[in-house]
Order: sequence, then structure tokens, then C-alpha cells
Amino acid sequence: MTKLSFDTIFMNLATDLAKRSHCVKAQVGAVLTKDTRIISIGYNGPPAGTHNCDDEWPETGCPRDARGSCSLALHAEENAILYAVKNGANLQGATLYTTLSPCLPCARLIFSAGVKQVFFLRSYAEYKGLPSDEGVDFLNRFGVPAEKFLYDSTDFSE
Repeated sequence: MTKLSFDTIFMNLATDLAKRSHCVKAQVGAVLTKDTRIISIGYNGPPAGTHNCDDEWPETGCPRDARGSCSLALHAEENAILYAVKNGANLQGATLYTTLSPCLPCARLIFSAGVKQVFFLRSYAEYKGLPSDEGVDFLNRFGVPAEKFLYDSTDFSE
């Protein structure tokens, strides 16, 4: 019997968490880990106590801000980091698994929180129609490897 790698388990969890999102436009999940243990999880959506986009604006999603982004939602990475900090977790040296590569503001937060590595499934730049993944470029430039996650073929053998 082949056991799944921890990387695959954590990315699968991030993918499942994305399904919890109330965002009408995109569902994103994130998992923060350290030493094969889960520190925190998150998915994109509005702060607790505000409006769920799929309830309030089921066809269009929430109003857009000046840059065309959601005016209410926190990104999955932000939610995972905020929850960890709120509960006193030390993120220095953590690894982040996310279903969408970090945008530039999230990349700055990830770097500042002390996360040491990032794995992502899909490109934020491709999703937003941007020329490059600025968040990934930022992280890689400042020593935090951020790379597209590739499933290990042995994770799916019988």
C-alpha cells in the first residue's frame, strides 16, 4: 500500500477547504504546516460577522473595490495567518499550501510572518489575466521558495 505524501495530504486539504468559501467568483483554500503538523487553515471569504457573498449577492458576488477586487473578502492565506496569530502560533519556518498562488499583498504578509516555503496549485496571474505572478516573484526574490505544486504519481498508484 502506498501512503500519500504529507505534501499531497496538505494540498488535498487546501483543495477541500476551498469548497467552504462563500465567494461567488473564486474558491481558494490554504493550509499552514510545520514539521508535518497543521498549524492553521483558511479559505477566502468575508470577515466573520459580515456578509457572505453567496447569500447577499448570489449572482454577482460582492461589490468590487477600486482595483476590481472583492471589497469584503480576506484571502485564504490571510485567514490562515490571522487565525494562527490570533491563537498564538509561531509561523517562523512554516510551509503554506494554497490552491491559488499568492497575490502581492499576501506575499508580503507571508514573508513578514516568517513562512519559509509556499506551494500553490494554480496561478493567480492566469486567473486575473496578469502578465506575471507578482506574489510568487516577490517571495522567490526574497528567499521564500514559491512553486507550483506537482502531484507525485506514486500518490495515485494502487
